[in-house]
Amino acid sequence: MWNKVVCSVLYSLIAIKNVSHAANDEYNAEITLLGGKFRMGSPTADSKRGELSVKTVGLKPFVIDKYPATNDNFRKFVRAKKFKTEAERFGWSFVFHSFVSKEVRSKITQSVPGAPWWLPVEHAYWRQPGGPGSSIKEKMTYPAVHISYNDAKTYCEWMGKRLPTEAEWEFAVRGELKGKDFPWGAEFLENRMNIWQGHFPDENTEEDGHTGVAPVDAFPAQNKFGMYDMLGNAWEWVADEFKEKGREKKYVLRGGSYIDTADGKSNHKVTVSTRMGNTADAGSDNIAFRCARSVSRDEL
Repeated sequence: MWNKVVCSVLYSLIAIKNVSHAANDEYNAEITLLGGKFRMGSPTADSKRGELSVKTVGLKPFVIDKYPATNDNFRKFVRAKKFKTEAERFGWSFVFHSFVSKEVRSKITQSVPGAPWWLPVEHAYWRQPGGPGSSIKEKMTYPAVHISYNDAKTYCEWMGKRLPTEAEWEFAVRGELKGKDFPWGAEFLENRMNIWQGHFPDENTEEDGHTGVAPVDAFPAQNKFGMYDMLGNAWEWVADEFKEKGREKKYVLRGGSYIDTADGKSNHKVTVSTRMGNTADAGSDNIAFRCARSVSRDEL
């Protein structure tokens, strides 16, 4: 059993260390967190954001990736395993309308009911995020997208890891701040995350410098733990089921994406407690992931 006094001191300091499973690869860096008790959820839980009511949660020490899985690292996995994502096997995935070429768009006759900005594009997948004619050639440090829960789980297992639990993810994004909406504090700050700015869905003013998905290190670390890209840019899968009575089985996504906003007037309001659910085979150009793993006492 852990010595309570020692744990209390360690928790207050939050020992952090970066580890890399691939030599000289910063984007494989890990951060070790000692866990402890924290308040998870929102005191003003909003069902539109799928938020959880506040509860106290205890966590054991764990390791979480500093960044989401990048295209470069996902490509290494694909080459090693000769892996095909579900989007590749299905033959299509959802792409935000702004990133679909006129030629491709002219052949599409369907869209998502209530969300016509999402278009089902044939042959859209992680390597062709906008469909035929698009490429990740200049986007190797961007998060791999069009990744399903099942794809993400397989990648993490290949890395000797797993998806983070929802509690681990929220502990990591909060950065030890209590009751704050953002990893850096109570107030929204410009140029700390990639979100939608302007009139949705046709005008993005790009005040943060980006339209669509951005590199995982496009902005500074979002909190005192040194975590990058946890809010905005792309949603991230976590291990937990998303509970909905009488609905098909779904898993939780956290963090919001480039089509979400600071005020919640369009899509989700991006905060540390924002969440939604999707089916395990779902994918789009704003769904990504990062890995985590348990840690033994000897590693601390």
